[in-house]
Amino acid sequence: MASLGLGGRRVGPARVRLDRDAWMVRAFILVIAVYLVVALALPLYTMLSKSFSTYRFDLATFELQIDRGEGWSAPTTLATLAEGLPSTAAPALDTNHDGRLSVVSLVADFSFRSPTRYRLRNAADGAVFLIGSERIADRDWHEFSSNEFRRVVVRPAVSRGVDNYLTYFTTPSLVQSIENSVRIAVISTIVTVVLAFGFAYALARTCMPFKGAFRLVALIPILVPSLLPGIALIYLFGNQGFLKELLLGHTIYGPIGIVIGSVFFTFPHAFIIISTALAISDSRLHEAAVSLRASPWRRFWTVTIPAARYGLISAAFVVFTLVITDFGLPKVIGGQFNVLAVDIYKQVIGQQNFEMGAVVSVILLVPAVLAFAVDRAIQRRQVAGLSARSVPFEPKPRARSDWTAFGFCLAVAVFIVGILAVCQFAALVKLWPYDLSPSLQNYDFDRTDGGGWEAYGNSIRMALYTALIGTGVVFLGAYLVEKTQGFQTGRTLFQFLAMMPMAIPGMVLGLAYIFFFNDPANPLNFLYGTMTILVLSTVTHFYTVAHLTAVTALKQMDHEFESVSASLKQPVWRLFAGVTVPVCLPAILDISIYLFVNAMTTVSAVVFLYSPTTKLASVAVLNMDDAGDVAPAAAMGMMIFYTNVAARVVHLAITRGLLTRTQAWRYR
Repeated sequence: MASLGLGGRRVGPARVRLDRDAWMVRAFILVIAVYLVVALALPLYTMLSKSFSTYRFDLATFELQIDRGEGWSAPTTLATLAEGLPSTAAPALDTNHDGRLSVVSLVADFSFRSPTRYRLRNAADGAVFLIGSERIADRDWHEFSSNEFRRVVVRPAVSRGVDNYLTYFTTPSLVQSIENSVRIAVISTIVTVVLAFGFAYALARTCMPFKGAFRLVALIPILVPSLLPGIALIYLFGNQGFLKELLLGHTIYGPIGIVIGSVFFTFPHAFIIISTALAISDSRLHEAAVSLRASPWRRFWTVTIPAARYGLISAAFVVFTLVITDFGLPKVIGGQFNVLAVDIYKQVIGQQNFEMGAVVSVILLVPAVLAFAVDRAIQRRQVAGLSARSVPFEPKPRARSDWTAFGFCLAVAVFIVGILAVCQFAALVKLWPYDLSPSLQNYDFDRTDGGGWEAYGNSIRMALYTALIGTGVVFLGAYLVEKTQGFQTGRTLFQFLAMMPMAIPGMVLGLAYIFFFNDPANPLNFLYGTMTILVLSTVTHFYTVAHLTAVTALKQMDHEFESVSASLKQPVWRLFAGVTVPVCLPAILDISIYLFVNAMTTVSAVVFLYSPTTKLASVAVLNMDDAGDVAPAAAMGMMIFYTNVAARVVHLAITRGLLTRTQAWRYR
């Protein structure tokens, strides 16, 4: 706001002079924002652009002359030559990628040893042909010997439009995948949320025994890849399964198997959210309902459910997103039941139709983004359910309720542990179901197709790099957004970029990386096929949850720390290293183990990006299952589980040791 200065002159608003720390903070925000743009925004933009790209060889724009020793023939278009070929030899002019067509394939009697000479020219503006890697875009005639003519190729003309989308929505088998995906996601969400709510309610609102053990069992599915429950269900209910009669003639390969497996791997996510919501409960509301003589059923619907409704809604959207975007489970046990995530894999790997894969990816983005947006909107409407006067709810022993809850939790625990037990049993027998004698031969991964023990070692390396690098990048980015002053526009943009990965399915991100990093014109092309791009994609894929964890921890610190530091003229890095990091150490350790575990189990984010030298254990499970080596696939899946359990134990030991020395002030 302008003000009057000496002499009555109007003076503009004062400018704040930035010191060295302020410039350094802005520089770091810019660096991490550039990382998010390069690792997320640009690949997604490239993929979206590809979905609108169609390719066709326009052979009418090239003219050819041939001299067989009798002088040059009249100019003929390549399209005319293609029409004269037999239908079995004529090339397909429609293509699904930016490929190349050798011109010699259009000449019926071509021989590179003949003395025949050829002339070729571009007959229209914009037409281009290649001689090896040399690009010819002029309208002049170019003459070649037969041997030289072998190197001449033409590329398809690219056009922009919605043709790919029209093709998709006019192909019944592809459109059916949308209905299949949504139906499976809805059914799985309902079943999972109901089971997770019952489990969390039993732990929070009853005095049942062994609560700690049940809580640990509920979190087990987080430690295994989503493919593993599919393998276990095959052993249980497949063609050779010992419980297949329980399906009453139905097959496990399809929606039934996908729903059961989805409930398994999404259960802990719903349980964590719902148990947190139920933990925040005011005992006074329950006492008031009792004093009003409300029945237990009425208290449940008027007190318990309203208090937990936002947690239930969030859990539902999280489960829905996880199921509709999952690739591993439907790939293993889906059979002929097509879903969107598997369609992307089929289009890209099976048919090399990258543009149609991009179309399916964009379609898959829609329900994921909508679910994320609705969830965020509902969370903004949430109000505090616990005030300073609230009294924490403490359940009272009731034998009937407690043992009913125990029976329910035991059934869920048996389901979870049973899935792992079946996989472990399958990994330790020689040949299911014919030779059940114990053996470790399934752990000899070097005999199977999948990458062997090298893939397992690569996964550990990638997970460690992801945990170390990702934790540093995420926490520093969260600190710069939460604890710095000014630069509001830049911080808001950064926050938006940090939240984007939550709504991006792993398959979509992986395909976007193919389009962006595999482009020879991209200066970052050297990253493609390396361990670096696997780490980059994994950190980016799981960035949002880690970012929110860091922001939550940082919000617990009063901004007076920064004010005192500034008044004492201490550099910002000293406050960060000496105060912020030690105070937030529990959250930092949680972020690191979160990234490590997810890096070990992820399939969808890396299935398009690994190379022969960077195969991963989770991808090896997929490849071994495809090759029919189901028992070794189960063994590799269990190795991932063992590794994550060991990592959790190490994390717990380190956490206790460090927190004892650095967090003693919390327990005074």
